[in-house]
Amino acid sequence: MDSKMYKDCLAYILPVQDALTAINGKWKLLILISIFNGNKRFTDIEKSIPRITPKVLAKELKDLEENKLVERTVFPTTPVRIEYNTTSHAGSLTAAIEELKKWGELHRRVIICES
Repeated sequence: MDSKMYKDCLAYILPVQDALTAINGKWKLLILISIFNGNKRFTDIEKSIPRITPKVLAKELKDLEENKLVERTVFPTTPVRIEYNTTSHAGSLTAAIEELKKWGELHRRVIICES
């Protein structure tokens, strides 16, 4: 492989690797979708995602917060109320999520038709 092809490939791979690191795993995109759709409280997010456990949800929310995709707001009420919101940075993912949804629908049709 010549040097230019290597650099071109690397220039493509590294940003994709960064993106996947921020949203990797089984749950992060699903959590973002849940919050995008109006689920702000922990229990609402948990109920909207089948089979996610509270422990995993807490960890993933923390990771999303560290990647500046979700912000956590604590309201000084009794009992304390906590809400999660997506950041404007997370909003930049909406087009990619929509394309993944379309591809997933296509893929499901291909898999079902070929089975």
